[in-house]
Amino acid sequence: MQSAAFTLSPSLPLRNINHNKQWRPSLTVRFSAKPNNNEGVNSNGVSYSCSSFTRRSWCLAPSSSFKFRPLPSPPVRAADSVVPESAPSENAFFKTLELGALFGLWYLFNIYFNIYNKQVLKAYHFPVTVTAVQFAVGTVLVTLMWGLNLYKRPKISGAQLAAILPLALVHTLGNLFTNMSLGKVAVSFTHTIKAMEPFFSVVLSAMFLGEMPTPWVVGSLLPIVGGVALASATEASFNWAGFWSAMASNVSNQSRNVLSKKVMVKKEDSMDNITLFSIITVMSFFLLTPVAVFMEGVKFTPAYLQSAVSILMGLNVRQLYIRSLLAALCFHAYQQVSYMILQRVSPVTHSVGNCVKRVVVIVSSVIFFQTPVSPVNALGTAIALAGVFLYSRVKRIKPKPKTV
Repeated sequence: MQSAAFTLSPSLPLRNINHNKQWRPSLTVRFSAKPNNNEGVNSNGVSYSCSSFTRRSWCLAPSSSFKFRPLPSPPVRAADSVVPESAPSENAFFKTLELGALFGLWYLFNIYFNIYNKQVLKAYHFPVTVTAVQFAVGTVLVTLMWGLNLYKRPKISGAQLAAILPLALVHTLGNLFTNMSLGKVAVSFTHTIKAMEPFFSVVLSAMFLGEMPTPWVVGSLLPIVGGVALASATEASFNWAGFWSAMASNVSNQSRNVLSKKVMVKKEDSMDNITLFSIITVMSFFLLTPVAVFMEGVKFTPAYLQSAVSILMGLNVRQLYIRSLLAALCFHAYQQVSYMILQRVSPVTHSVGNCVKRVVVIVSSVIFFQTPVSPVNALGTAIALAGVFLYSRVKRIKPKPKTV
């Protein structure tokens, strides 16, 4: 039998058991705290290799029956297992900051859209063409968003397109009537009338969905109707075309909300708001473009605008094109951001934010265009907007179930 020496490394003092007797068979064990690769050959001529690890690891030849018990793991301190509390708070802070930035962009895009859009409609009296151009720019943006994989391109079935078609139709009419109103009356007055949206929402939901309003909701509608009536009676730029166009816009927009609840009810038909808005934008462009050409003709070429420069009211052709493009970009951007906000907050919070947005738009347009506002007119607008805010708060109050 081949002999082997028994050594420990690092060296340890061992008792001298018997110097006169030989120790057979002997075993070589190496203990090291440093990483080391050892190779050897067992008694059968089979090579082996092993790697020394940390101090609780050991290395033995395959033929050895010598065993060590590993050292117990050090106890885990309570301080090491505690997750730092700063991470969730920082995450919540950044989410709040992101939400605040989205609200700011929503309001900013809305302000610039109304200013540029009013300037274009005041100089270029073709609201159907202006609306079609806005949908055309939105369609280009949606195509780029899907083509560059900035947002997942949806797979739409024929049944889904048929279900979305009525939504696209009322969406097209709602934006068209809004532009017709903006071309006739002041921006502040159009948005004061559009504060009547909750009234039409309640009426249409009761008629087509069977959702009866609570007494609190009905009570919140009274200041809305009264405030709009007071503001309309004292509006300097009032005319019936602008008034009824804004009213028709309210009916169209709220019909879209009712149809979305009534039509998109199947789980397989459901999709996120941004995707739905993108599809509606593309469909609205194809719906309105032939109507614009049929009703108003091709009135947007440089040759026509150059010949009609006298009717542009202070804007040259280049300025008209630039402001039309900016209005279209802001139009698509503010609606896109609005749906992004809706994915992060509750509908009630979004409704309150929409009420604040209307106040911001009215105040900014009055300042920019220097719109004359009488005290009674301002009071009527304030009452209507206060009613909208009240409506958004009481809408979440559920009626108590009837006890038998």
